Amino acid sequence: MAKRVLLVNKFYYPRGGDCVVVINTEQLLRDNGVDAEVFAMAYPENLPARFQDKFASEVTFSGGIGNRLGALRRTLGMDDVRQRFEAVLDEFQPDVVHLHNIHSYLSPVVGQMAHRRGIRVVWTLHDYKLLCPRYDCLRDGKPCEQCVACNTNGVIEHRCMKGSLPASAVAKLEAIKWNRRILEQNTDLFVCPSRFMANMMKKGGFDDSKTVVLNNFLDPVKLEQYQGLDSAAPREDYYCYVGRLSSEKGVEDFLAAAARLPYKLKVAGGGPLESQLRQRYAGNDNIEFLGIIDAVEVARLLAGARLSVVPSQCYDNNPLSVVESLCAGTPVAGSFIGGIPELIDGNNGCTFKAFDQQAIADTVTVMMKREWDYSKIAADALKRFSPAAHLSVLTKEIYGF
Repeated sequence: MAKRVLLVNKFYYPRGGDCVVVINTEQLLRDNGVDAEVFAMAYPENLPARFQDKFASEVTFSGGIGNRLGALRRTLGMDDVRQRFEAVLDEFQPDVVHLHNIHSYLSPVVGQMAHRRGIRVVWTLHDYKLLCPRYDCLRDGKPCEQCVACNTNGVIEHRCMKGSLPASAVAKLEAIKWNRRILEQNTDLFVCPSRFMANMMKKGGFDDSKTVVLNNFLDPVKLEQYQGLDSAAPREDYYCYVGRLSSEKGVEDFLAAAARLPYKLKVAGGGPLESQLRQRYAGNDNIEFLGIIDAVEVARLLAGARLSVVPSQCYDNNPLSVVESLCAGTPVAGSFIGGIPELIDGNNGCTFKAFDQQAIADTVTVMMKREWDYSKIAADALKRFSPAAHLSVLTKEIYGF
């Protein structure tokens, strides 16, 4: 009989990186003989699923007091999420419950329920929610580790949740209800997409014997797409940025540095700073804004570039922007922050000090003048981030099949 894995995530459509990972993991498991199903919150945009009629009811943190009280009950695991998840466990009888992003719109109660039944519980960490009530370890645009050190009073003191005292109080309450001791007791293994994340978990008091590092993988469709690129073809005379145009991604300092350089830069992506940045650099002929482009266009853009830049100023975990660039054979200039340095080894790129415009400019200049082995960069990355490599670790070391 096929092994059964229940993937649990708050949404089940391509809403963000966590959702994409869940969808890709589900397909990877099914393609390799594992019976994989999903439990999520009911939502209009969800993909069709076997247990969709048993998904937890939809909650929202916006609107009137009734909505907010309902969302609070969900956060604490006090509403229908228990009954609905129990019904799925009864019917599906999974060998493994694989948690992803479950706070707020679902609840850690699902892991507790599975553990009490003797089911193996593993949890892939897409952000720092277990260490930081606001998920991202940022305060005033800079990395903050006050709560990592088990002092979650900071979330109220600094109004970390959207500058709101009520929202911050709810986050504090959630951190108390689902404290680290409870989460660790009910989880067999935490899956960290970077060593940086694993070290942060250890710093936060989690047992490092319960953490394993496993990078995200490139889904089969994208893998085939990048395998089809001619990474040995001559590169065009430009470098690029692909990603969200928001402050935590470091784009303001990056573009300020780029504006002083004589090299052509192509910027792909949208976000809250897009309009402002387009206006600011409208007179700079070396900076071209492409807006949001599709996956095929991203691959072509990367494959034609001399290098890409990932100037993050937050604790990026295992950024897809680095992974896809390397799979295109394109070296990366990346901030020395979060999990980014683990992906860059000197043969496939260089790192620079985050928040430092001069360091960005110097690194881009050096890399634009250097000869790179684009074919080797691509070959190494396509092997490292392949579905097959991911599946082997996932099933054997993490699931224990």
